[in-house]
Amino acid sequence: MAAAAAVWFSAIAAVLLAASTIAVVVVAKMTGKRNGGAAAAAAAAAEAELPLPPVVSGVSLIIPVITRGPMAVADELYVKLGSVFTVSFLGVVKATFLVGPEVQGGFYSRPESEVHQGDTYRMTVPMFGRGVMYDVDVATRSEQIAVCFEALRPTKLRSSTVTMVRETEEYFAKWGEQGTVDLKRELDLLILTIASRVLLGKEVRETMFADVVASFHELMDNSMHLISLCFPNLPIPRHRRRDTASARLKELFSRAIQLRRGSGRAEDDVLQRFLESRYRDGRAMSDNEITGMLIALVVAGQHMSSSASTWTGAFLLRDPKHLAAAVDEQRRLIGDDRVDYDALTTGMSTLHRCIKEALRMHPPAPALVRTVRRGFAVRTREGKEYRMPAGHSVVSYAAFNHRLGYVYRDPDEYDPERFGPERKEDRVAGKFSFTAFGGGRHACLGEHYAFLKMKVIWSYLLRNFELELVSPFPEVELNNIMLGPRGEVMVRYKRRKLTST
Repeated sequence: MAAAAAVWFSAIAAVLLAASTIAVVVVAKMTGKRNGGAAAAAAAAAEAELPLPPVVSGVSLIIPVITRGPMAVADELYVKLGSVFTVSFLGVVKATFLVGPEVQGGFYSRPESEVHQGDTYRMTVPMFGRGVMYDVDVATRSEQIAVCFEALRPTKLRSSTVTMVRETEEYFAKWGEQGTVDLKRELDLLILTIASRVLLGKEVRETMFADVVASFHELMDNSMHLISLCFPNLPIPRHRRRDTASARLKELFSRAIQLRRGSGRAEDDVLQRFLESRYRDGRAMSDNEITGMLIALVVAGQHMSSSASTWTGAFLLRDPKHLAAAVDEQRRLIGDDRVDYDALTTGMSTLHRCIKEALRMHPPAPALVRTVRRGFAVRTREGKEYRMPAGHSVVSYAAFNHRLGYVYRDPDEYDPERFGPERKEDRVAGKFSFTAFGGGRHACLGEHYAFLKMKVIWSYLLRNFELELVSPFPEVELNNIMLGPRGEVMVRYKRRKLTST
């Protein structure tokens, strides 16, 4: 029931977000009327012949959700209205939900000029600071993202594998021969440790790590709530703490930049690639831009990796069959006991599927929202066509799409083999069947990095420890925009050295 509530409430949060951007929507409508030309006019005329999606009153859903449960209501809307429908709040805010891989192209593949994401992510400006990402024009943001993409290319990450493995070994060396730990807390700290070295650089890792960890957690604790999503600039204590933490992180990262420049060294990390990057006009990134981009990278990757790693552990420790398969894979790969890039990327297909299945069942960002700036048509799985008019918000509901029975067999069951070569359930219904990392033009640039570090961590745990989940299987945290496992995830461990057979 808690998981179902998470799916529904995340969608309601998306609709509430749309309410906070009404002014922007009005501007978008005006802009859409000005843009175009003859071709646009012809397309608009053809599109105007199509009906709008069926509409349901958001207010009318409140009592059914309370009395029958959120998942039952969501299923009912899908069965009754089809894969495209609009939830309208008093006719002022209209959020159109796209259900199923067949209709996701309009969300993920259309250009920013047509389906705009910047309005949705304005909440990140106080977190990252001015002058970066969603505080700049689309062209500048595209160049900043291109630098991140280049820095996180698989070829660039190959050399980082040794660092990830070393940080993981050193972290778990602090554990005793046996004991009980909060797995969620341990993985969160280790993932931040790896990020501090691979992304932020040795200056942060070796001279200011404790300060960065404290400030980062303060930033996240005060940024990822519904009030911040809808009203990011509201002058409340939570936002003052958020702003203080963001300023402190920028101060720390600025110090790291000065230490790097003063050393005369060129390190193999993302900080170095930012320092060496240039915009198309030849301008270097300013220190303010670099510090803001570093915060953005850590924020984007930390919760996703921490949540997915914890869910992976919880599912494996609850399911002896899949745990045994993951351990057997590590036993086969042991060889001379080295974990290198090739073993992680091509040899650990079972572990990869275990992580991917956890992401399917619990995508860290369960619902994404964008604003339609230029109308377009969408064709549903049922063969119906609708028009998406300028001004609507569109919602891609990954948490719901990942549980569709015609895409995934027994969708509420944890079954990593659904991604195996014989079933390929994430492909049979189209390329947008699995969108934990987005897709199309908006695919997450950190997917390879995320899988790499999660496999480094779980490969080490499976090889070196016997693990047992001793707390109840975690429920979903509902008080956070980015949903994750709630409370402590207590695990009993005992050291062992896995040997080959």
